[in-house]
Amino acid sequence: MGKHAEPCLCRDASHRVRGLILRGIFLTRRKELAWFYQYGASEIFPDFWERYREEIPEDERHDFVTAYYKRLTSEDEQTRLSAARAWSVWEGSTSKLYPDKDLMEHWEGAHEALSLARIECHYFMNNSFFPTENYLIENIAKIRNIPTVIVQGRYDVVCPITSAWDLHKAFPEAQLVVVPDAGHSVSEKGITSALVEAMDKFRVQAQSAL
Repeated sequence: MGKHAEPCLCRDASHRVRGLILRGIFLTRRKELAWFYQYGASEIFPDFWERYREEIPEDERHDFVTAYYKRLTSEDEQTRLSAARAWSVWEGSTSKLYPDKDLMEHWEGAHEALSLARIECHYFMNNSFFPTENYLIENIAKIRNIPTVIVQGRYDVVCPITSAWDLHKAFPEAQLVVVPDAGHSVSEKGITSALVEAMDKFRVQAQSAL
């Protein structure tokens, strides 16, 4: 949940924060959830979507997040694990510009799958505990004094660039770095390089301020 948590955590402590580096922007809006978990990304990765879809009976597929939440909170261990693996492998399968088999297999792990799926779905079922749909954008003024770099993969299917663009428009002081040959994953070469470059920039600024 880190990609949407940083602004939330910093908005009341901006006097203690020297800079923010945000990657793969997700604002927890309903349209973002619908795109990835209901319909949208499914059209780009129909092969990987199939496992995610088949985990849920047809009569519950009108609301995949609710159906998954029901299973991720089931008292039956195997039901929880099966749902968690389908949910997490779907995300892992779509996280890179070029699908990565090793990443998919990583999310088959019981601990990894349950940790990711249960916390994500819990947040989504509760509107990420925000009082309004567009809470992060509505409150962006509270952190606009913090030097910020936004790193976003051009072909991020998990967190499409629309959200990074919306954030940048509301926060024009932030530097938006669009990596032209990357998806969502922090381990993609272009994303990693952009993050390191941003960190180096802040390091130099901090040293020169001493």
